[in-house]
Amino acid sequence: MTIYNVIELLGGLAMFLYGMSFMGEKLEKLVGGRLEKIFEKLTSNRFKGLALGIIVTAIVQSSSSTTVMLVGFVNSGIMRLSQAVSIIMGANIGTTVTAWILNLSGIEGDSFLLNLCKPTTFAPIFAIVGVVMRMVAKNGKKKDVGGILVGFALLMIGMNTMSTAVEPLSESERFQEIMTMFNNPIIGVLVGALVTAVVQSSAASIGMLQALSNKGMITFGMAFPIILGQNIGTCVTALLSSIGANKNAKRVAVVHLYFNVVGTAIAFIVYYAADAVFDFAFADGEVTSFKIAVIHTLFNLGATLVLLPFNNLLEKLAILTVRDEPRQEDEAPVLLDERLLGTPGVALEQCRNVTSKMAILAKDTICRSIDLIKIYDEDMAATVFTNEDIVDKYEDMTGTYLVRLSGRSLTMEDSRCVTRLLYAIGDFECISDHAVNITETAKEIRDKEVVFSSAAKKELEVLFSAVEDILDVTIKAFESNSTELAKQVEPLEEVVDHLRTEMKARHIERLRDKICAIELGFIFTDLLTDLERVSDHCSNIAVNIIRINENCLDNHQYLDSLKSSNNEEFTRLYNEYSKKYALLEARK
Repeated sequence: MTIYNVIELLGGLAMFLYGMSFMGEKLEKLVGGRLEKIFEKLTSNRFKGLALGIIVTAIVQSSSSTTVMLVGFVNSGIMRLSQAVSIIMGANIGTTVTAWILNLSGIEGDSFLLNLCKPTTFAPIFAIVGVVMRMVAKNGKKKDVGGILVGFALLMIGMNTMSTAVEPLSESERFQEIMTMFNNPIIGVLVGALVTAVVQSSAASIGMLQALSNKGMITFGMAFPIILGQNIGTCVTALLSSIGANKNAKRVAVVHLYFNVVGTAIAFIVYYAADAVFDFAFADGEVTSFKIAVIHTLFNLGATLVLLPFNNLLEKLAILTVRDEPRQEDEAPVLLDERLLGTPGVALEQCRNVTSKMAILAKDTICRSIDLIKIYDEDMAATVFTNEDIVDKYEDMTGTYLVRLSGRSLTMEDSRCVTRLLYAIGDFECISDHAVNITETAKEIRDKEVVFSSAAKKELEVLFSAVEDILDVTIKAFESNSTELAKQVEPLEEVVDHLRTEMKARHIERLRDKICAIELGFIFTDLLTDLERVSDHCSNIAVNIIRINENCLDNHQYLDSLKSSNNEEFTRLYNEYSKKYALLEARK
């Protein structure tokens, strides 16, 4: 084997790894944020979790990626450790799909159909079709399908390149001597684990083994322990990913390791005990690419069948391994885990969840501050300030995460969602700021011992109701990304503006008539301003939903066109809200 063969082998491995990664990335992108919804729906029992692990791993083409995703989910509090155990088992079965795909490289025959199924025939066709789709298609999903085809073609071409590169080894006496070392099963397990740990993919190391088998260089006795070791080596990625995660997330990686170690130990003992008794004749026979796929699949199916009933024991074993410190408080989940950035659709779904929490907290903070205007309470005031700090942290954390996420490969729909979230978090944070201002106004009212007139109180109740209503509609529109609901916000915002103007004019009259104390002049105006600004931010959120979903012009042009075009729906809603929140005619 010359240096050129080595370069060819490494180049084939590089194409294989990149093709598998690219194909998995495009498959995940095509599925998008639906992955997290699938996780949430299919983890109610161990059998659904098992099926889920198989499906997701077949999509992302890596059990390591699935396990890293699970580490992120548990670390973020999306999923419990007990839910992750059966998914890990399914992931180990799902990763065998790649070995069956690679088995196509071993197809032999001269018929047209068989030749068409060979990678040397269909891989270039897939590559051509995929590249054309990516260059010509305007639809993002069609481009992703093209990417899947290109990734698959690269994977198969890389596999074929590796097979060609190792062909000279079949005639090398030195290589044959080295291969006899693998007749020692312990060495075989160690080598399989080490190679898989280095390339960070059991599918890649299985592919390398299949490439060698295609040239008749591997016996069953050599391949079996290597395959067992490869399943252990694939755990390294998840173990490294769990560094810095909370204890439950670390336990996910440990469960993955224990599953493969225990499964390997059982398979090792059963096979070699049976071999000692029955002296398997096939152990010294050549193993084919097909047989390697069968061994890999049977091992993972067998390990799952044996260990699935004991998934609770695996969970307890992981808890015993990664122990809680004495008297240690429960660790808070990481809301936005960096590990999820590897699956942008899932990461974006989590950003949506966090922003929804931020929105609900901002609304709750405003409602509490309004209650403080009615009856001041120190504990509730402290809660407002605490909530505002949390909302600030949500904004900083989510904004940074979304910027990083925007640099990933996203669908057009996901890119629009990132833009919508980036706009929304700023407005929700500003809403919580106004809650603090209202709370400070409430404290000033308490400290100065001033009292609003009965007319002012009744008018404020109307405005309070309108503001709470506009917050409700805005948050519902945001959470559902509903353009129809978003269009209900602006008419109500106009009503709030009108209420503020009318209430300010009435208050000035009461001051002139000395019905209200002069000390309340600025306090009342400040309160009206903060409440009206809350509705302004609701308008910003709603208009951004409409603008992004409908590819409208910028916000100001959209609002100008809406109000100057005598829009019937806008006018109808404005009149309805005006009647609902009409001020009493009496000004005293």
